[in-house]
Amino acid sequence: MIQMTLIQIDNYGPWTVTPRPRNESDLQIFADVQRQFATKKGLVFFTRFDNMLAITNGINKEDHLRIQRSIRNRYPITISMGVGAAKTPHEAQRLATMALQKEGGAQSSDRKEILAIDSLANDDEGYVQVAHVDINSVTETLTDKESAFDTNFMVNKAQHYLMTKLIKRGSLLFFIGGDNFMAPCNGLSEQDIIDILKEIDEEIGITLKAGIGRGKNAEDAAYMADLGLRKIRKGNNAKWTEVIEKGC
Repeated sequence: MIQMTLIQIDNYGPWTVTPRPRNESDLQIFADVQRQFATKKGLVFFTRFDNMLAITNGINKEDHLRIQRSIRNRYPITISMGVGAAKTPHEAQRLATMALQKEGGAQSSDRKEILAIDSLANDDEGYVQVAHVDINSVTETLTDKESAFDTNFMVNKAQHYLMTKLIKRGSLLFFIGGDNFMAPCNGLSEQDIIDILKEIDEEIGITLKAGIGRGKNAEDAAYMADLGLRKIRKGNNAKWTEVIEKGC
């Protein structure tokens, strides 16, 4: 079981224009939310900045409430959260989203600092699997040969193909900078991931590799994935994937 939390800024759209238009850059709380979840070994990904998704195995109800209180004390807005646990990341975030949606609309002035919990992953059943994916030799094949925008286009294209294939199998994908992506992928085998990477190579000519990490929480799983990716690089990218586990 993987546990996902949807973090949503309350009434964000109206706040940015009331009583006058504000710069959205004045209220970018992603780094703060990420830091607070990280203290509990969670991992937050931005989606649309006013909406964020986090892997939160091991983070309980009181932990979520504490983070909400901290944001309320530091910013002129509040955040609401939905929490769900399931066998796949896509299903877990769907449950989290539905739980929060039942409490009111994202731009409703009546919805404030809601914590809607559909389900939590217990310690015995919970684990996290993530894949850290990047493009092989991106500097030599794209950065030093193509224009900056064209390189960015190709990275986005790889992301689109990855996301499309992963979501069909219940997994998610997030851009984490450079030519790197992080995919919460509970429910996928190593061979499943290899098959996806090979399909992308055949379809658009972009070769990818992935370190796959497994752990009891997001921090451990992500670190194991990083180690797996490092091992592939040391082997001159001869392998598609490398799996490393910690405490599963």
